[in-house]
Amino acid sequence: MKKNIVLFVLFILPIVAYLFFASGVNSFITLPTITPNIPDVNQQWQSLDGKEVTLDKKITILGFPGQDIMTNSGNFFTLNQKIYNKYHEFKDFQMVFVAPDGTQEQAQKLLKELGKITKVSGYHFVFAKPEEIQNYFNELKLLGKLDNRSGTSYVYIVDKKRNLRGRKGKSVQGEAEYKEGYNTTSASELHNDMMDDVKIILAEYRLALKRNNADRKI
Repeated sequence: MKKNIVLFVLFILPIVAYLFFASGVNSFITLPTITPNIPDVNQQWQSLDGKEVTLDKKITILGFPGQDIMTNSGNFFTLNQKIYNKYHEFKDFQMVFVAPDGTQEQAQKLLKELGKITKVSGYHFVFAKPEEIQNYFNELKLLGKLDNRSGTSYVYIVDKKRNLRGRKGKSVQGEAEYKEGYNTTSASELHNDMMDDVKIILAEYRLALKRNNADRKI
């Protein structure tokens, strides 16, 4: 009996505690899909460093900063502090921002400023014409809209299969809940909602990796 109690405390209780804190205010064991299989970023769009940027096989935070990147730089710093700094060491985690042509210098300046406080290797900017950005955003099939500067303060979670993930269903309180994006102007929303949801996505992949490793040993 005592042995069973010890085993419970050492092994089962930590797992239960992890699932509890990983799910936080989110009532979902897995994060629902808002839009399945969104398009990859156009490979004809130029990236800031000239390297290929893709959403495939990556956990991506996808954003549309618009033409005022530096004006809204505070949003990036909040996102960096609340999300990027906590998860950038996960090898398949990245930030991708689709910005209008002509904002390359702003993006470079932003990364230079962010680089003073963090490693920015996980940040990727690609540049397109405003109409191309709008057409791409339309493919995400969201309720939110871009403003007249081709931007939004919201960012979106995209999994390795290019499914846009969020909240859809019932909350812990049993109320209808829908969240397709996370407002970077709100530190509390990033800290409470987005951090919670990114944890769930990462937990999904860690569990899948453990299962795959276990299957190979059988």
